[in-house]
Amino acid sequence: MGLGLALASALAFGGSGVAAKPLIEAGLDPLHVVWLRVAGAALVMLPLAVRHRALLRRRPALLAGFGLLGVAGVQAFYFASISRIPVGVALLVEYLAPALVLGWVRFVQRRPVTRAAALGVVLAVGGLACVVEVWAGLGFDALGLLLALGAACCQVGYFVLSDQGSDAADEAPDPLGVIAYGLLVGAAVLTVVARPWSMDWAVLADSADMNGTPVAAALLLSWIVLIATVVAYVTGVVSVRRLSPQVAGVVACLEAVIATVLAWILLGEHLSAPQIIGGAVVLLGAFIAQSSAPSKGSPEPVASGGAERELSAPDHAR
Repeated sequence: MGLGLALASALAFGGSGVAAKPLIEAGLDPLHVVWLRVAGAALVMLPLAVRHRALLRRRPALLAGFGLLGVAGVQAFYFASISRIPVGVALLVEYLAPALVLGWVRFVQRRPVTRAAALGVVLAVGGLACVVEVWAGLGFDALGLLLALGAACCQVGYFVLSDQGSDAADEAPDPLGVIAYGLLVGAAVLTVVARPWSMDWAVLADSADMNGTPVAAALLLSWIVLIATVVAYVTGVVSVRRLSPQVAGVVACLEAVIATVLAWILLGEHLSAPQIIGGAVVLLGAFIAQSSAPSKGSPEPVASGGAERELSAPDHAR
């Protein structure tokens, strides 16, 4: 179930670019698309924020951290980085996050990890380099690379914070409440960065071109908000609780593969042989990382940090 949720999250996140690109080509600024995405999702999740308002008192730091890092930080750093370096390079650096998560678990939390989990990370990152064809546009802009690394670090925060509170000593906060407040915080931060009052709102009332087919801009925005944000974050956070941050992080590498395949099918952006091979390698890495977690009760070191964590997770987070 956890693996299925992680795959669903990768699929949902991966579909965001395919829907966003026609809107950007129709005249919307990329940052405005990001703001519409996060603010729209925050509006959808607002009733849940009201329902879980006790989280503001119980876990204010978690909510602020998730909103700043997992929502606003990843988006802002990534879009800032692609203004200076090729998209493929920025995407590859951002998806160093699974390796950074593994380092966090091993050296900061001092929890054991398996060699299989480490091998899965290496394969996933190497395969991702082929998917984005990083060699096609290497440009070493120091600031651009630092911004992309900032996106990777924020993504680490997303995985680590999604796993918070799942120990027996502390009741896990409801993931829907965490996501709802994270989106509200992210929307507030991105409002300052994107300045939506300068947006060309008329674009949303028209249609956008998707590989020669006109599609209503409002329909594309609805997909971005409901599927690529709300569904993506909900399934992503729940999957982290079931798998562990580092395993879910490796599976999340599939987002780039899914985005590339969807762009091939819907936008006519053809895949090369190295991209197809790289996608297969990413799949292999994700499979190895996931299969490194043994059954419950196993005393061996695992990617999730030990069977004790799995056994202590609350029922509603499983």
